[in-house]
Amino acid sequence: MEKFEITILGCGAALPTPHHFCSSQVVNIREKLFMIDCAEGVQTQLRRSRLHFNRINNIFISHLHGDHCLGLIGLISTFALLGRTATLDIWGPAPLIDVFQPQISFFCNNLTYKVNLHEIDTKSREVIYEDRTVTVETIPLKHRMPCCGFLFREKKLMRHIRRDVINAYNIPTCYINNIKAGMDYTLPDGEVIPNESMTTPADPVRSYAYCSDTMFKPSNAEQLTDVTLLYHESTFMEKDKVLSKKTYHSTTVEAAEMAKLANAGQLMIGHFSARYEDENLLLEECRHVFPDTILANENLKISI
Repeated sequence: MEKFEITILGCGAALPTPHHFCSSQVVNIREKLFMIDCAEGVQTQLRRSRLHFNRINNIFISHLHGDHCLGLIGLISTFALLGRTATLDIWGPAPLIDVFQPQISFFCNNLTYKVNLHEIDTKSREVIYEDRTVTVETIPLKHRMPCCGFLFREKKLMRHIRRDVINAYNIPTCYINNIKAGMDYTLPDGEVIPNESMTTPADPVRSYAYCSDTMFKPSNAEQLTDVTLLYHESTFMEKDKVLSKKTYHSTTVEAAEMAKLANAGQLMIGHFSARYEDENLLLEECRHVFPDTILANENLKISI
């Protein structure tokens, strides 16, 4: 299967600790790198993860709290120092342009490349990025300020060619893509070779959803139905539910309930409050509700 990999650069909450950086991730889909959130320390983490800076062409910012975006202007500056020429597209809620355009003009006024800032509507579900292999769709979240998650979904893949059958019938190469797309093939004598004889089923379509920061929002389950991997914030343990409501965050049990409602393939929790020294306690709470749960951790790579 083609690469679909998530690298965790930071999974702590607002207060950085010796154990955790603030939120940032990189999604690698067929060697195209997409960054989600860009907190302080992101450049160090990119180097530790051996990810190539200049292969990041799109950055998605969930919201404008500092623990999700304060590393952005430094990364933009470093791109220029590395001689970048490719356009960089940055997506995030308003006032993304008002906040970052003056900083770019002041700190990065001699850029060697173009930066496009795109403001997105956090209250609606819409596709904001699309290429021939993947779409990125916003997930409306409920936080103290405009905030959205992001759903990465592969497009439907083509079927796999059975080379032995293709060779046996001497089918010309120019027909291969049509056969991969599901078409039958008609031989010169009129015999129809059914597609199922020439191909095997396509790989399953994979998806990844990033939900941070948010209160528990059951209505999102429909959009997240059957997601392959769900990253959901679980800032607090269930015993601190009152605090989670006050700060518009989720508990471990709520993150697990969302995975269960969405019929997710796997749940990864993160955005851990610095108050917890042993995050295995958070993991245990989640697994009581949704057994297939894992902890995010810095420099963790997960292949879907």
